[in-house]
Amino acid sequence: MRIFAKGGKRGFFTAFLVLVPLIVPAWEVPRWFIPLREAVFAQVLKADEVAPLYRQASAQARDLLSGAEKNAMLSRCEYMMGRAFQQDERRDEALSCYEKGIALAEQSIAEEPSAAAYEILAAHYGQICMLKPAPWVMSNGPKVEQYAKKASALDSRNAGSKYLLASRWAFGPGILGDPKRGISEMTKILSGGVFLQKDDYFNVYSAIGYAHLRLNQKQEALVWIKKALELYPTNKFALQMRDEAE
Repeated sequence: MRIFAKGGKRGFFTAFLVLVPLIVPAWEVPRWFIPLREAVFAQVLKADEVAPLYRQASAQARDLLSGAEKNAMLSRCEYMMGRAFQQDERRDEALSCYEKGIALAEQSIAEEPSAAAYEILAAHYGQICMLKPAPWVMSNGPKVEQYAKKASALDSRNAGSKYLLASRWAFGPGILGDPKRGISEMTKILSGGVFLQKDDYFNVYSAIGYAHLRLNQKQEALVWIKKALELYPTNKFALQMRDEAE
């Protein structure tokens, strides 16, 4: 299957839960969230199999966190579950998760604005843009950049916001994107000053690979795609890009 079919829209795992101290650095995620994240990025389990990990992570967030931090993390759980539904092409269920996630992120911001809440809010809108018709995207698409900029302003180390801001250049169709600039902006994220987790590295590596493919630079693309696959060897998006590059 060619990854550029239908305009190139491709969106972008079971382990035990471990309790973690309540106070962690702002750029880290609690260890009990990681099984859910890993499942979504590995893309081995179906959404119904991911659901127990989502429920466990959400329960941990409610039990161990409070206030704005709790709502931001619950929003992140909804985002991951939405991605799992989206991967299974269960559009309505994915949209329901993203819409719940938006409400939770907005509640978190109302309590205490944070980079984490603005970043996940932007991420929800980004995924919905892949599922809604053009008029909705025209009206709401700019919110992705708007909220990502707010996240980055609150914490310049926030990797997710940097990635979202660079994504428009790597993935944007036609005049809305610029693969060369996408490669440059994504590479800057790797140059230091940003706190990256495993999924952040995967996202950046994949985006650079994708941008090189858009430029028909298959050998350069393959270098980055292989880096992404070292992190998540079963990720379908990365595997499709590898097939395209080879």
